[in-house]
Amino acid sequence: MAEGTLTNYIRRVVAKAEPYIPQVPKPKKKIPLQTKLLWCGACVVIYMVMGQTPLYGATTPEFDFLAFARVIFASQQGSLVELGIGPIVTAGLLMQLLRGSDILKFDFKKPEERGIFQTATKLLTYIVILVEGGVYGIAVYGGNISDPTVMGVLIAQLIGASIIVMFMDELIQKGWGLGSGISLFICAGVAQQILWSLFSPMPAGDGGVVGVLPYVVQSAIHDATTGMGTLADTVFRSNQLPSIFGLCLTVSMLLILVYTQGMKVEIPIVSTKYRGFAATYPIKLMYVSNIPVILASALTANAVFIGQMFWANFNPKNANPFLNILGTFDPTSPSSPIGGIIYYITPPRGLDLVALDPMRAVLYVLFMIGIVMVFGKLWVELGGLSSKKAAQNLLDADVVIPGFRRSNKPVEALLNRYIPSVTILGSVILGLIAGVSDVLGVFGSGIGILLMVDILINYYNQLVREQVEVVMPRLGAWLGR
Repeated sequence: MAEGTLTNYIRRVVAKAEPYIPQVPKPKKKIPLQTKLLWCGACVVIYMVMGQTPLYGATTPEFDFLAFARVIFASQQGSLVELGIGPIVTAGLLMQLLRGSDILKFDFKKPEERGIFQTATKLLTYIVILVEGGVYGIAVYGGNISDPTVMGVLIAQLIGASIIVMFMDELIQKGWGLGSGISLFICAGVAQQILWSLFSPMPAGDGGVVGVLPYVVQSAIHDATTGMGTLADTVFRSNQLPSIFGLCLTVSMLLILVYTQGMKVEIPIVSTKYRGFAATYPIKLMYVSNIPVILASALTANAVFIGQMFWANFNPKNANPFLNILGTFDPTSPSSPIGGIIYYITPPRGLDLVALDPMRAVLYVLFMIGIVMVFGKLWVELGGLSSKKAAQNLLDADVVIPGFRRSNKPVEALLNRYIPSVTILGSVILGLIAGVSDVLGVFGSGIGILLMVDILINYYNQLVREQVEVVMPRLGAWLGR
């Protein structure tokens, strides 16, 4: 189907379907910042309650098929948010890739075109929710449910909960809240994991408690009473439990991420529309953002999922030499690969596992760097971030670079000095941080803290814009473009 034909077909479908699609209305007047924060807080509370509400009729499966994607999808196994934001992210990424690669042609400078694109994304999200809810419910829980009615109720719960999550995300994006629901739910999920690792009073397998801070107090009291124990026992813990070393590593990674997020090259620009207006066009070191890491993690999760399915159905005793190349698993703990390709593309979380097989840790970090570089280059091209697209966006915004003609070619040549380099360098840094963080066992996982830092920085920038709009509305509107 030709590009223009596909775009026109989507326009016709949206025109016919739009009257029947439930929509969250935009606020009729400017919402105060305090009210936006209240809406955001209410949505987070609802999401967290859904994450603690078990699915009716579901029994916990033998192993978690989405374990490697839980952070990305902000989901909880066996709860109403089993699918999390997965359907929304999947539909949104697909539409952005189609538009970025010019398969879909929409002019976002026209509000009606942007509206059609958003409605088309919502329609696709409904489709993804229906497909994922049905397939996941049958594939993961179907084996333990013989009653078709119970199976239907379970699938309905997955679909209904995902639709509620979609509406909460739309409510925040439409202006009732701040930022996007997707970012908010991811950040809340990662923060919850970090707080759990810090303060959890639940008993752990080593005789202590899970939370590192109460564990330190418990260890100090125990050592003072018995005169036994060493500093190493307190600093390092086995079985992937939170430790002082993990806490120090998490703080270090957070500081590195905040520092690298602030590194950028600033190119001066002036407006051709407003005389005397000058600013800078920043090209960040992390130009590719976290999308390549998300895509790499999603690819790894899918590979592990497929490997687990093949192993469970065709090679449960690890007796097939061909399938052993793909991956072998421990029958007593099917979520843990013990060999094959999957073994080397999943991280050995914790120093104890790294010490058992250092080569696995090295290969995993190298794999993360390589795959993030590949996805980084693809995302820059397909996501509309290339030098050519960036040059066109500058000209469309009625700004020019002093000393350069108002033409695509010279501006593109200037941007080519920086964008390809920061794409590769930023991807390497992101892959290295994500890989090393996962291997050494940071709180919230490597991809989790990457996402959280990026989201918090974006929220900080949005809060600054909100404050600027109160004092200088025109400048705030320009910053928000």
